[in-house]
Amino acid sequence: MDLENFTKKSKAEYSNNKKTKDRLKNIKSKNLDQMFEKSHDLKFEKIDCLSCANCCKTTSPIFIQTDIDRLAKLFRMKSSEFIDTYLFRDDDGDYVLKSSPCPFLNADNTCFVYQERPKACREYPHTNRKNMHGILNLTLQNTLVCPAVFEIFQDFGKDFRK
Repeated sequence: MDLENFTKKSKAEYSNNKKTKDRLKNIKSKNLDQMFEKSHDLKFEKIDCLSCANCCKTTSPIFIQTDIDRLAKLFRMKSSEFIDTYLFRDDDGDYVLKSSPCPFLNADNTCFVYQERPKACREYPHTNRKNMHGILNLTLQNTLVCPAVFEIFQDFGKDFRK
């Protein structure tokens, strides 16, 4: 995956993707969820996250308390020690990683804590879930991070231009 080229392309297309997001707001919730789920499944038949891992390299998931407790146990630490070592509270008051790339990302783009990874990592990029209306802004932001989300928006944009 050519991440440098992807970054340039996704930034260049951001305003078009924003227009697509605005059009998606007008689709019935159930239909929107189905559209995203279908497109998600098609994209991830072709795209291998291990060839990219841009999400792990550039962004942080939100760590909820159960994630913190589970990972602290894995590392045989107290939850407070795990927080002090790896996390900080962002402007929204959420726990996120202190640094990027993710400290648990291996050189081959696999995850050192994969079986115990945070809920947000398990669900990323969130394009196959219910209530897509509620996360359209987040999904738009993810077009800058995830090539699959970017392609989903590009496909939807083409549909609107027909």
